[in-house]
Amino acid sequence: MTNSIRIAVDAMGGDNGPRVVFHGARLALRERKHTRFIFHGREADLRPLLDEFPELKSVSRIVHSDNVIAMDDKPSNAFRKGRGNSSMWAALESVRSGEADAAISGGNTGALMAMATFCLRPMEGISRPAIAAIWPTLRTDIIVLDVGATVGGDAKQLVDFSILGAALARALFDQESPTVGLLNIGTEELKGHDEVRDAARLLADASGAGFTYHGFVEGDDIGKGTVDVVVTEGFTGNIALKTAEGTARQVGTYMRNALRADLLSRLGALIAGQAMQALKRKLDPRNINGGVFLGLNGIVIKSHGGTDEVGFKAALSLAYEMARHRLIDKIGEGLRRFPTLPAEARPTPQTEGNPA
Repeated sequence: MTNSIRIAVDAMGGDNGPRVVFHGARLALRERKHTRFIFHGREADLRPLLDEFPELKSVSRIVHSDNVIAMDDKPSNAFRKGRGNSSMWAALESVRSGEADAAISGGNTGALMAMATFCLRPMEGISRPAIAAIWPTLRTDIIVLDVGATVGGDAKQLVDFSILGAALARALFDQESPTVGLLNIGTEELKGHDEVRDAARLLADASGAGFTYHGFVEGDDIGKGTVDVVVTEGFTGNIALKTAEGTARQVGTYMRNALRADLLSRLGALIAGQAMQALKRKLDPRNINGGVFLGLNGIVIKSHGGTDEVGFKAALSLAYEMARHRLIDKIGEGLRRFPTLPAEARPTPQTEGNPA
């Protein structure tokens, strides 16, 4: 019999309130019957919603938390006021205690990263955690990180991200030696910042220890799926992510407008119904919602704060798959296989004001 996967949910996080969370959980449960939910938040707000979605009742429970972290709180202030008594902290604590297999929140990104790092601690050998996104491409899904956890980063941190991304690719895609590329402004060896070039030398020397180093990749290589894992620092990665999401929405809007232009266009859309639906799903950013916090001693998923129930379902499904594939164990295995790399002088990373 398949073991249940227990997901702790910060039900108060996000822009659209807990109704989206419960609706998304109902959709996720329909696809993954072995999911169990622990909803953290104000019981007076959550209990009526659980009554409204009766199919969730037998697989869920509510844990009351008084405090809610606001989306516009500075991470440092949110950490001080939310540690110990907020719905966000309680969800993370349930992972640390072993009560849950994964935690998910649509709340303040900077606050979630600060709390998760303090509560779950980085894995041995990892200097900073990263946020990884699953990215659809012309070839297949790939992994891009960091997409917003750390602004700036030295060579050691970029190498850490490469290790983490390769481990995630092995866990998700069952690849023995995924290809890793460093995002740069060109593929020539002399291009880019010193940190990127230094990381390239370290990765080239270590290639074969759980991954294959491809070299530098450019922005258009992400969509092509040139490599299995694209590595960059959080400022650039977050801009790339938001640009791709905006472009997908733009193309989707163009298509809808074109197909509604006249009767002939509508007839053509009707004839190509299945193909159009498949394309629509591919272009819908909600279907790839959810960033994985990599490098911590526990699984944490960050949902977009403004997503709807479809997007939240996707983030819950991602949390389920991470736990089912034993992500933390596989990252640990990858770290043990990787040779010890020299620690370099590290500038203090910027974490305040991370995009949500």
